[in-house]
Amino acid sequence: MTTETTCFVIPHKGREHLLAATLRSISKLVLSPKQKIEVIVVTQNTALSRETLSAASDLPLQVIPAEETLTIAALRNLGAQNSDSEYLAFLDADIKVSTNWLTSLLPFLKEDTGVAIASAMQEGGETVTELEKIRINLSNLTVDRSLQFLPGRNLLMRRTTFCSVHGFPEHLVTCEDYFFTDKVSELGALWYSSRASYVHLGEDKTYAELFRKEIWRGQSNLQSLRNRDIKLREWPSFIVPPFITLVGLLSVALMLANHLYFGLAFAFLAALPFTAYAVRLYRMSSDDVSICAILGFYCCYFPARAWGTAIGVFKDLGDNLHDR
Repeated sequence: MTTETTCFVIPHKGREHLLAATLRSISKLVLSPKQKIEVIVVTQNTALSRETLSAASDLPLQVIPAEETLTIAALRNLGAQNSDSEYLAFLDADIKVSTNWLTSLLPFLKEDTGVAIASAMQEGGETVTELEKIRINLSNLTVDRSLQFLPGRNLLMRRTTFCSVHGFPEHLVTCEDYFFTDKVSELGALWYSSRASYVHLGEDKTYAELFRKEIWRGQSNLQSLRNRDIKLREWPSFIVPPFITLVGLLSVALMLANHLYFGLAFAFLAALPFTAYAVRLYRMSSDDVSICAILGFYCCYFPARAWGTAIGVFKDLGDNLHDR
């Protein structure tokens, strides 16, 4: 019987209780007789506590210390380079996977489906805030089909796929998963499946946290455009946040300068795409997400993304918020 080995690669910095929960979920995976797993944690912490390591007591675990200056992409690549497993599973350090995660996703890669990467859908934990519900609904707008992009939270692929695109782009502080999966989409489908699921334990729970992290996430927006073909459907995500923010600010400035009609005209221009995004999400979301919460989400998201993009042109924001 041929053994199928999958290596779980987890980049880590910061909160160990979330890493411990991630490791516990991996240890609870239900495997077929021929499936074997190993786990590599690439951590920027000085050391991992005994409590964290005990969460992986039933797992073949390798912990690799990494320099503070390395990007998330570099941590992922380093982990992959220290394994020779046939399959690679990249998880963030705050992801709780369902017990059937591997047995449900692996067949997509083994069968002749044309799938290059398989990823599970997001679900809520025991207690979910309204902001978390919005994030989950955004993640699950399109399920059980091929996408152009997949977030790096949970990705399963063959090692040959990873090597074909030369790993994650280490020059990007953020957006590395966007860049990587876009390259892989040229090799095969990026499949987002409802057969398995994950819980994002570190999901933003307050608007202040959302605003701070979206500034950080937006810093590599422009750098991620280099050295790849940009699809037409990608442009709105780059253009809309700064457009809404700048036009909205201009409308306020005009009204404060007693140019009421011009100010209202610019406010109307900013409101058009803002309303389109909000109405689309509301119509596609579950009934327990209010329109007020969605409006609040976009009021925070658009200016934070615009600010992060602008700051990223001039400097690296430095603080790694990936696991904070």
